[in-house]
Amino acid sequence: MLHTKLALGLLTLALAAPFAQAQSAAPEPAKSVVSSVNPEAIQALKAMGAHLQSLTRFQVSTELTGERVLSDGQKLQHAASADIDVHRPNMLRAKMVSPRAVREIFYDGKMATISIPAQKAYSTVEFTGNLGELITKLEEKYGVEIPMADMFLWGTPAAPLDKIESAMNAGQDFIDNDLCEHYAFRQGNVDWQIWITTGSKPLPRKLVITNRSDEARPQSVQYFDWNLKPTFKDSIFKFTPPKGATAVELRSLEKK
Repeated sequence: MLHTKLALGLLTLALAAPFAQAQSAAPEPAKSVVSSVNPEAIQALKAMGAHLQSLTRFQVSTELTGERVLSDGQKLQHAASADIDVHRPNMLRAKMVSPRAVREIFYDGKMATISIPAQKAYSTVEFTGNLGELITKLEEKYGVEIPMADMFLWGTPAAPLDKIESAMNAGQDFIDNDLCEHYAFRQGNVDWQIWITTGSKPLPRKLVITNRSDEARPQSVQYFDWNLKPTFKDSIFKFTPPKGATAVELRSLEKK
């Protein structure tokens, strides 16, 4: 059987969204200092989300550097990358690469497939919903997280903006040649920062997540590159098993 942890490995955990991490973190003890939420920062997230939801066809890639803390407090860095092709409402292809493995996810509106090329193994799940529904089903039923899943949640009721405890505008920075507004948020035991391009088409360009539940404060840093005029054909979303590949069961979390 193909277990989902084996199917996706470290990369999808490293690429998990700050909203998801914040919700799972244990709440902090009450403090006397009251954090403030800047309405401008919240509105920036809403504007970014609305723009993301308006995108029909796009490609986005990310480079991630994360930290693992050893028992003696020493930090080790790991790196991973992911590329996603999207044609809304119901087609997606994702490729995740780390030194440990390469994983691919295909969804053509009828079938979702998780492929492990090096092992010549793949699992399929029949499904016909939109991308937001697919992300929810894969995570809740199979424990599978699509990288950069928040790209499909921002701008929808599923984005828990009401859980943000502190929000601020930290000024402007350049990410490559893009001028960005820099925002910082606190949510549970997670601090996260996001850099959003200025102008009428706001896109996330950088994301930093800090885990405050660990005294070592490990961080992950992601950079995003966007192509809003892709030339791919819809045939890329359909998975064709390579010669010699074996279909294996994607086990539900409900199964013992």
